[in-house]
Amino acid sequence: MPALRCIKFEDNTLHLLDQRILPTHTAWIAHSDHIQVAESIRNMTVRGAPAIGVAAAYGMALAALNQADWSQAKQTLAESRPTAVNLFWALDRLDALTDKSPESVLAEAQAIEAEDLSMNHKIGESGATLVPEEATVLTICNTGSLATAGHGTALGIIRTAHQQGKVKHVYSCETRPRQQGLRLTAFELLHDKIPFHSIADSAAASLMRAGKIDFVVAGADRITANGDTANKIGTYMLAVLAHHHNIPFVIAAPSSTLDPNLPTGDHIPIEERDSTELTHAESIQIAPDNCPVYNPAFDVTPGTLITAIVTEQGILTPPFNIK
Repeated sequence: MPALRCIKFEDNTLHLLDQRILPTHTAWIAHSDHIQVAESIRNMTVRGAPAIGVAAAYGMALAALNQADWSQAKQTLAESRPTAVNLFWALDRLDALTDKSPESVLAEAQAIEAEDLSMNHKIGESGATLVPEEATVLTICNTGSLATAGHGTALGIIRTAHQQGKVKHVYSCETRPRQQGLRLTAFELLHDKIPFHSIADSAAASLMRAGKIDFVVAGADRITANGDTANKIGTYMLAVLAHHHNIPFVIAAPSSTLDPNLPTGDHIPIEERDSTELTHAESIQIAPDNCPVYNPAFDVTPGTLITAIVTEQGILTPPFNIK
């Protein structure tokens, strides 16, 4: 079965799989300039920190091809979403090029995509060594091929461990309010024929208390010097529960997600998204008129609750001192 992809660059056009309408509809959106790419990052046509970084790199390639103002294009893309550090890592990497010709920038964007895919396979191999035999694994959000250049980070570990015969079953949190777990992770697990159940986010505690979870793994959008990790809202809750029930809690991310310039998670900017993500379901209002809403997209898990952080460079364990 062919591997899932969410990013394609062909004929000087960036094609992004529209993840807002998966799994019931499949559509690729063509992008011919960096402004369109920035909007697709903002509206979550493309999402997942590594995939955002790759998309932003191709956005700069389009800016170079269109002879757009370099600094303005970089700023437009940088302002699309504030939390995922991979976005800024990719932009800074391209900004450091001495040759900013369209050919050079496109080649670097393609290298970023290829490197991400390679890093994810290495994360899968390293992380699988932490997974117990016959494990039932819990995960949140979507951290697979739809969130990266391919294979995935946390879901990449699950994929690799399943291929090794170590994963018996997966419980995938629905991931309110945008349901990335229910819509996207379920889509990927079905594609790979990995046994699973989707669950309400609030069901995780009872599963752990019943002894039905052996291993918890999540992705990351930014990891600070002390191991504090920003990830999809609800991740911190799982870490607290795993700690209470003495279950390994592992973070998986490429090194481009590490941000040693920030000492702790207190310095991570947390994106707050539109209230309609909570008040509406499939464009149908389900909350009272004028209902006040607090809708952070991410939370921060303290490094003290994390058993290990897996990158393509290997496995980090506490106390974390990321440089």
